[in-house]
Amino acid sequence: MKLQNKTMLITYADSLGNNLHDLQEVMDKYFKDAIGGIHLLPIFPSTGDRGFSPTRYDQIDPKFGTWADVEKLGEQYYLMFDFMINHLSKHSDQYLNYQKNKDNSKYKDLFLNWNKFWSQGRPTKEDIDLIYKRKDKAPYQKIEFADGTSSKVWNTFGDEQIDLDIRSKVTQKFIKDSLQGLAKHGASMIRLDAFAYAVKKLDTNDFFVEPEIWELLDKVKEYLKNTEVQLLPEIHEHYTMPMKVSKHGYYIYDFALPIVLLYSIYTGKSNRLAAWLRKSPMKQFTTLDTHDGIGVVDAKDILSDDELEDTTNELYKVGANVKRKYSGTEYHNLDIYQINTTYYSALGDDDQKYFLARLLQIFAPGIPQIYYVGLLAGRNDLKLLEETKEGRNINRHYYSIDEIDQEVKRPVVQKLLNLLKFRNNTPAFDLDGQIKIETPSENEITIKRSNKDSDDIAEVRVNLKELSYSVEYNGKRIDF
Repeated sequence: MKLQNKTMLITYADSLGNNLHDLQEVMDKYFKDAIGGIHLLPIFPSTGDRGFSPTRYDQIDPKFGTWADVEKLGEQYYLMFDFMINHLSKHSDQYLNYQKNKDNSKYKDLFLNWNKFWSQGRPTKEDIDLIYKRKDKAPYQKIEFADGTSSKVWNTFGDEQIDLDIRSKVTQKFIKDSLQGLAKHGASMIRLDAFAYAVKKLDTNDFFVEPEIWELLDKVKEYLKNTEVQLLPEIHEHYTMPMKVSKHGYYIYDFALPIVLLYSIYTGKSNRLAAWLRKSPMKQFTTLDTHDGIGVVDAKDILSDDELEDTTNELYKVGANVKRKYSGTEYHNLDIYQINTTYYSALGDDDQKYFLARLLQIFAPGIPQIYYVGLLAGRNDLKLLEETKEGRNINRHYYSIDEIDQEVKRPVVQKLLNLLKFRNNTPAFDLDGQIKIETPSENEITIKRSNKDSDDIAEVRVNLKELSYSVEYNGKRIDF
């Protein structure tokens, strides 16, 4: 199915019920009109990081179901799959073959060898310091070969995730075969996870390396040229980087919006939100919540450093059960620039504030994404957090079907579902249409969306201080 301009749900295969079959039932029963697409977080056999350490892409993890289950979902919803372009599991057949056969392995060039990457006498301390790292040490680990020798391989993320050498022919063949396989199984979009880390080059920080990053994206695009699959390069960094990606014609994420909206609701001020929305492209996906934490660095220079700090402090003050330690090393966090919380709890488990945030999200430029916990206005899961000591699990609750049946009855969830139905079925939200943003006062913002080819107009007026709003569609008031 081709990408549609309808709200996309982000979910694991086993978070709304136990598997893909349950997910299909839940979608059909509760969400089919509110949701147009589904981002299925990694569904492949994996050895860690909740699926982000895949061993292969040609199979579905049996605990989730089969490709037939995925393809059935794809008959009703446009689908997005993940492709981890930076790494592969060290328990993959390819890595195990490399360990066993060393230089005689046909996969010896699939993985980025740390020792071969550096010229003689390097890396120096300055080289290591220059690398854009997710760790407080050099990003490598030792590989022990069957013959008793050892070497080092590049390892940006968790211990399971070994970096690929995207320069080699064997890696490009792996990328091409994997992507084309995903396209055959119904992908409407493929999310390139951690793509900014994929290119490594001497004398750079090995992050978003230009022009090589564009050459890599061009290759990936070429592999999918005979399909309708769209690419979504994923990048958590200063907003100017995804804006560059946007100018190259790709869809991007608006990862700045979550913090900008929190600032706006906390302070009651509309100026920063309005200024950011005026800059935002239409060819993007808006988020308030994902499977990771709420990014802070994404909004740097959209908000001042003081505003970012004040927003973070306020989040820990007014957010429900949000503590600094949940985003620190005690709870195994790699990224100290993300805050672990559900969006509902970041707003103090307050129905009015939460609905207001979602209302502004759906009027923002782009296609709205909503994480499964956010779809049910979920609170922080402290039980799962403490059981696992994994900070991000505070926002990764497992819903049983019985629990979903109860949660959807809550008034805030019913209003949200009505809002999403309105967004999906209203021509005014045309991505080729016009958007007009005004700030009648320091506390107010109005957003007007209009269709390029018709007279359809949708307008929202919000007072962030009073937490009030009104919505009109073609001059008639809409209630949710």
